[in-house]
Amino acid sequence: MRSLKAAAAAALLLPATANAATVVNGDFETGPNPGSFTTVNAGGTIGAWTVVSGSVDYIGNYWQPQGGSRSVDLNGNSQGAIEQAIATVIGQAYEVTFWLAGNPDNGPEIKTVKVAAADANGMFTFDTFGVSRAAMGWQKYTFNFTANSTSTLLSFASQNQSAYGAALDTVSIAAVPEPATWAMMLFGFVLVGGAMRRRTAARPANHLSFA
Repeated sequence: MRSLKAAAAAALLLPATANAATVVNGDFETGPNPGSFTTVNAGGTIGAWTVVSGSVDYIGNYWQPQGGSRSVDLNGNSQGAIEQAIATVIGQAYEVTFWLAGNPDNGPEIKTVKVAAADANGMFTFDTFGVSRAAMGWQKYTFNFTANSTSTLLSFASQNQSAYGAALDTVSIAAVPEPATWAMMLFGFVLVGGAMRRRTAARPANHLSFA
């Protein structure tokens, strides 16, 4: 029974250990009050995020956020980019989840964002047709990478050369369990389940006797 408990405990601890990576201020709620919006130039910060090129607009009540009360337009006065260093485990696969919309005030209609981390990058687009500041039409996206360092730069860069870019909100990260991890978890649960069934089957039935 001790070995069964140990296997189950190990299976439950594995995903928690691998899931140590965290995006700080992924919802952009930490930072100076932007009011309607505030332009942040290269070298400036929004909490743990650093603006690494161009400029971005730190959005307050200018439009509907995906969550909370703040978000970011990746184009301020020009196309911009932000990044953050995240603690990662070498060789571990990760999935980044984020939400995109787009500044509806002017074109281009299609807003494009490049997401990069480690040796991976991807292009993501959002169509602003039919959206408004009151109904931004936020959409959820995912991006996957495998860490090659204990510190990984995660970046979001506008690909539109204008002052009206993609809107970004609610960025998070989670480790993707390896097949062996899933197998160990399932094995642990099967062992515990089997032990519980055997204990139930071995329990003597209650009988009533009448004099």
